[in-house]
Amino acid sequence: MGASIKTGGNGGGRRGRRKGHAPMAEINVTPFVDVMLVLLIIFMVTAPMMATGVPLDLPQAMGKQIESQNKEPLVVSIAKDGKIFIGQEEKAATSLDDLATKLKAIAAARGGTDDAVFVRGANLAEYGVVTRVLARISEAGFRKMSLVTEAGNGG
Repeated sequence: MGASIKTGGNGGGRRGRRKGHAPMAEINVTPFVDVMLVLLIIFMVTAPMMATGVPLDLPQAMGKQIESQNKEPLVVSIAKDGKIFIGQEEKAATSLDDLATKLKAIAAARGGTDDAVFVRGANLAEYGVVTRVLARISEAGFRKMSLVTEAGNGG
C-alpha cells in the first residue's frame, strides 16, 4: 500500500529547481539611479525659484545675527525706487499711506504687536523713505524694529 504525491510541475519527476530559473540575487540599481537623476534635475531647476523675499541690494554691516523665532517674522522691504513691500510678496507693493493700516490688520491677525518687524532697505533706498516707513511701523503699534543688513566688513 503505497501512495505517491506529486511535488511540483517540473515534469520528468526530477526534484529541485531547473538550472535556468534560479532567483536573481542582485539588485538592479539602474532604475533607482534614473529616478534620482531626474529628481536632482528637478530640484536644481526649482531651487532658485524658491528664494523668498523681494530682491534687494542690502547694505553691509558688522554685527551678530539675530536669533530665530518660532513664528515667521514680519518683514517690510523698501526697494531702491521707493516701493514698499510687506512680507515676502514681490508682486504686491504698498503705498506709504496704506502701510500703517495694513500693519495694524496684520497685528490684529497675529495677536498683538509684540513681534519685531524686520525692515529690509535697499542699499540705494532714500533715507527719507526709510525713516517714513519706520514712523509708519511705529504708528501701527510695533515697538521692536530691526534693520536687516548683509554680513560684511562694515565698510
